[in-house]
Amino acid sequence: MGSTAVEKIISRSAGRSVQVGEFVEVPVDFAYFHDGTGPLIVDALAKMGVEKIIDPDRVGIVFDHSVPPFNDQAATLQAKVRKFARAQGISRFHDLGEGICHQVIPEKGYVSPGTIVIGADSHSCTLGCFGLFSSGVGATDLAYILATGGTWLKVPETLKVECMGALKGKVSSKDLILEIVKMVGTDGATYKALEFCGEAVRQMSQSSRMTMSNMAVEMGAKTGFMEADSKTFEFLGRTGPVFRTDSPVETMAVDAGSLDPKVACPGSVANVKSVSEVEGTPIDQAFLGSCTNGRYEDLFEAAKIIKGKKVHRDTRFIVIAASKAIQLEAQRNGLMDIFQEAGAIIGVTGCGPCLGVHMGVLGENEVCVSTSNRNFIGRMGHPKSLVYLASAQTVAASAAEGKITDPRRFA
Repeated sequence: MGSTAVEKIISRSAGRSVQVGEFVEVPVDFAYFHDGTGPLIVDALAKMGVEKIIDPDRVGIVFDHSVPPFNDQAATLQAKVRKFARAQGISRFHDLGEGICHQVIPEKGYVSPGTIVIGADSHSCTLGCFGLFSSGVGATDLAYILATGGTWLKVPETLKVECMGALKGKVSSKDLILEIVKMVGTDGATYKALEFCGEAVRQMSQSSRMTMSNMAVEMGAKTGFMEADSKTFEFLGRTGPVFRTDSPVETMAVDAGSLDPKVACPGSVANVKSVSEVEGTPIDQAFLGSCTNGRYEDLFEAAKIIKGKKVHRDTRFIVIAASKAIQLEAQRNGLMDIFQEAGAIIGVTGCGPCLGVHMGVLGENEVCVSTSNRNFIGRMGHPKSLVYLASAQTVAASAAEGKITDPRRFA
């Protein structure tokens, strides 16, 4: 009968064959968290009476949510986590300005294909595109992992998404994943492993694949898995086992080659339309960044569109790289000069306005087009603000025009 790739990875970790729907306990190869969940984890460990975590070499901490801290309470909580990291001997600790955890952890080569990786953030599913099982948990569950080295989970069934054809110019993996969210719905993949495959995925860079897996959780999925290949190994700087699904699973297909640029309209990530349907909608802010689309290729494609132009006088354009390494590369290659000359605001590497607490919070009735992953009511500020989700190309084109704009209008 065979098994799914995720079944094989969990079986390898558990040391025995497992099946879909089975509850199992498995060792965790790597765990990570950030300054948002860190204080809760520290408190949970204290309540458990745990004075020393089991293996500090398998733990990563990245400060990314409040960078720099936006008030004294945030600063105090960060100091609490710093103290914890020093006391526990956690060497993989990355302080303010290093980047977003889901980018920094694989960028530093801390994870390997075929392993179990758990993060205290819902978008930890991102790392599944490296051919491993990665998922997000709450603070208490992450504390248990730090205390014991293991966790429990239910082996998820797999929904395979075959992405056929090749993406056309000015159409990116963000447009593709938005179309998939529209097809699946916000709960259509609840507790499933979404396995992305097909010609379009094979042709993608590893960064574009991260965008796809990042948004698996927006459909309720446990992880967003992709088979590891040479691009995966090059990104991580290491090789590892390659796991493939060889059993019959539920499968859906999407014609990537026929797609046009997409936009998720306010209120739901699944409220997806072609950009032509909402083109001309005035915007107050454009945001390029986040763990979904703050990578170098996103900055590069956006810079090609905005180069030699000016941000519209009625629009704020915020640009934040997903990591310091990306920021430095963009600076060396002149991308940040292009953005600044156009009138964009360059922020400190981190989550920025995505979580709606600082560095670009929206006011009442303001409209933003963003490369981030969520647009529910109040996500980026005032509950009466509106957020449209789009690709880096669409965001850059919209920043230049002051309204939602089809990026294909720009050469």
